[in-house]
Amino acid sequence: MTIGQPTTKQDTIVGRLVVDQGLATKDDVQDCLAMQSELAKEQNQRSLSDLLVSNGCITRAQADRLRRTAEEQGAAQQIPGYNILSKLGAGAMATVFKARQVSLNRIVAIKVLPKRMSDNKEFVDRFYKEGQAAARLNHPNIVAAFDVGEANGFHYFVMEYVEGASVYEKLEKGERYSEKEALKLVIETCRALEHAHKAGFVHRDVKPKNIMITKDGVAKLADMGLARETNDAQAAQAEAGKAYGTPYYISPEQIRGEMNVDGRADLYSLGATLYHMVTGRVPFDAPTPSAVMHKHLKDELVPADHLVKDLSTGVGEVIEVAMAKNRDKRYQSAEEMLGDLERVALGEPPLVARRSYNLASLNNIEATGAELAEGEIPTANANTVDIGGRSMGERLSDPIVLMLGSALLLSLLVILMLLMRK
Repeated sequence: MTIGQPTTKQDTIVGRLVVDQGLATKDDVQDCLAMQSELAKEQNQRSLSDLLVSNGCITRAQADRLRRTAEEQGAAQQIPGYNILSKLGAGAMATVFKARQVSLNRIVAIKVLPKRMSDNKEFVDRFYKEGQAAARLNHPNIVAAFDVGEANGFHYFVMEYVEGASVYEKLEKGERYSEKEALKLVIETCRALEHAHKAGFVHRDVKPKNIMITKDGVAKLADMGLARETNDAQAAQAEAGKAYGTPYYISPEQIRGEMNVDGRADLYSLGATLYHMVTGRVPFDAPTPSAVMHKHLKDELVPADHLVKDLSTGVGEVIEVAMAKNRDKRYQSAEEMLGDLERVALGEPPLVARRSYNLASLNNIEATGAELAEGEIPTANANTVDIGGRSMGERLSDPIVLMLGSALLLSLLVILMLLMRK
């Protein structure tokens, strides 16, 4: 063994990571490797991470994190045909790496299931279902799937590498999206959902973290980890009563663990995502996930255009229809929601949402009329709402109403002048 050289593959990865992350210098690493070589002569085997801690280069917590990352990357390095370049991120179930596919000389992303989960049949089955679901979808606004398999005991899923960031990263900084930018990204995501729903899949986890933005500004829906075929009765039965999804964006029917969850659940989550993007805050917030989900079930939504005054009414209407707690009152398809989103982006009113508002207002009027005592005449005031959702005062000040009134007055004056000449 040459002095100053790593003794294990894990030490090699740790050495590279600690320098890449700016936790220590190359000289610090070389000093620790030299010390490791001297200790090995005395039959005293010490890992590089331990020696970096002993020399005060990194903390114990940093060493533990580096070791876990090195183990994950070591596992990924065992996948034949791919060279691991860096770690992109990690979730509850898997770690994602940036890699080069040797045969095609292209950059890809590889999701690797940790060894500790490889013995769990449920996790493994769900992992493969994700890959198979993604492989059946072919759309420019969906992250493409390339391969899924197992190597040296590690299960992996190879997909398109998206060079860019997720929608969430801007929100995490406390910033919000302009209406124009948000509509563009959500329209593209809605197109992805339209394709997925027509292919028979419901995503079940639409949220800012799962919408990637390419360097050209194109939205791509990612992570089919919770996706389910709408006609998969066996999976629906097995998952009955369980809430699958992310609390801030989850639909009421997912919270209740209903068996017949369909594409309308995704539209609710997309509406919640749009709300977060344009307001900078989630639709419902609370100290615990269960409290957040309770609000999705029971609390009224504060309209987005009440929080951000420069938002168009159309955006607020689209969000409120998408996030209706009763899914029968939501958009009934991604195609419907997409049509309204595109109209609002062009400065036009959302037809489906506006129709929903008008019907709701008409129902309210009918209900109010039914509650009046026989012979009682309702009194109108400035706050009385017509079936278009406007106050009486707003209706009387409508430009069209004023123009018609002026025309009528002018006609009366002309008739009067003609009569006087006679």
